[in-house]
Amino acid sequence: MSLQRLREIPHRRYNPLTREWVLVSPQRLDRPWLGHVEPGAVAAEMAYDPSCYLCPGNARAGNARTPPYTGTFVFENDYPALTPPAEVVEEKASPLLDARAEAGICRVVCFSPRHDVSLSRMSLEDLGAVVAVWAQQFVELGALPWVSYVQIFENRGPAMGASNPHPHGQIWANATVPDLPAREQASLEAYRDERGSCLLCDYVAAERDRGERVVDANEAFTAVVPFWAVWPFETLVISHRHLAGLDELTSGERPALADILKRITTRYDNLFEVPCPYSMGFHQQPTDARPHAEWHLHAHFYPPVLRSATVHKFMVGYELLATPQRDITAETAAARLREVGVVHYRDRPASE
Repeated sequence: MSLQRLREIPHRRYNPLTREWVLVSPQRLDRPWLGHVEPGAVAAEMAYDPSCYLCPGNARAGNARTPPYTGTFVFENDYPALTPPAEVVEEKASPLLDARAEAGICRVVCFSPRHDVSLSRMSLEDLGAVVAVWAQQFVELGALPWVSYVQIFENRGPAMGASNPHPHGQIWANATVPDLPAREQASLEAYRDERGSCLLCDYVAAERDRGERVVDANEAFTAVVPFWAVWPFETLVISHRHLAGLDELTSGERPALADILKRITTRYDNLFEVPCPYSMGFHQQPTDARPHAEWHLHAHFYPPVLRSATVHKFMVGYELLATPQRDITAETAAARLREVGVVHYRDRPASE
């Protein structure tokens, strides 16, 4: 059966990175929607908010104060989910009751001193500075002898749990490799052992050759709605060159990464002409002092939007109990994102 026919009927698609399946049900787009509607996000209007603890000079928790920074600013999270190693604590009453202390470091990265911008609204120069900070933090935290993985991510918008609209992301450094990167590593290793090549090198080449799921690209990166996408407008940003982490980016690849991030986040905002919520994060090699020739740098974007800026996708019922499911096909989502363009809706002439 052809892929064209499959796009019209329920079918499964395989994710080689996690070795899981996703159910695609394109016919469900015809159903009426009576579900939960999130309020639409509103762009921040003030360059400086005196009540924002991430704006320069303002008070934070515990008598801390954010300095009057002028570029990017990194600080230890005031409410960290992980703390540095202090003691070894384990509880293993039986093979079914296993708990162990997990050490880590949690940092916040303010992308800009301006309260009213986002990755989509920042200049390429300022975005390049953010990329440089990410790479520097990856090296610094990864050099700690007890850190095995550095997870860089951003939650944008209240729908994704962001507690503050100021442009910022987070970095969590773990003593162990978290489940999803570990699962990807196993798949990357298995593919390399079986085929003698890189899974993501081969995948990005195949997608660039076909083009139907490619959203945007430049000389160093491609953004694609992956064939196996779970979230309606999920994208995967993949480096063209085989490199294992942000620290290996060349002086030409860093601005290219800034460019593709600005382009894809602008397309998200343009989709429904509001600031689009999403969770974004980089997956790269562990920092466990082992060689990782199998790793290939990539970033995942997971926006929850479905039919509009206020109708969101939820993982419930069948998805929680059986397997992920999506209604809109990856090909349709990619076409929608391509159509909206890379001129931000707030920068278009009033006549458009």
